[in-house]
Amino acid sequence: MGIFAVKTTASQERTVADMIINREEAEIHAALAPDSLTSYVMVEADGDAALNRVLEDIPHAQSIVPGESDISEVEHFLSPKPDVEGIAEGDIIELIAGPFKGEKAQVQRIDEGKDQVTVELYEATVPIPVTVRGDQIRVLDSDER
Repeated sequence: MGIFAVKTTASQERTVADMIINREEAEIHAALAPDSLTSYVMVEADGDAALNRVLEDIPHAQSIVPGESDISEVEHFLSPKPDVEGIAEGDIIELIAGPFKGEKAQVQRIDEGKDQVTVELYEATVPIPVTVRGDQIRVLDSDER
């Protein structure tokens, strides 16, 4: 059993992965189309022979990259990255959900373990720290850029 990379047409990765899994081939176990990997689908299969048979009937699937991939090469695609990744203290953000939706704020503290950010609202008369989930903000300006 190995992990194979299948070259696909750009923007068709999810479609190809779905079609591979819908074939219900016993020798194919999983297909992964990560958003961060363009034009490729990772497929776990017993061998490339079964995968070649399935790919003959799938549009947008172009070829199998020669050789197998190791699990260490794809495991970073398997764990979700926290929403606060890439956010730094001092960044200017906009709240996109919750009671302060539409407000601009500056990041004061980041708690990656809880996936939360403590921000200070710009428009507030008195600076009040507000803690929000990482998926409720959008970075507008970063000191590192």
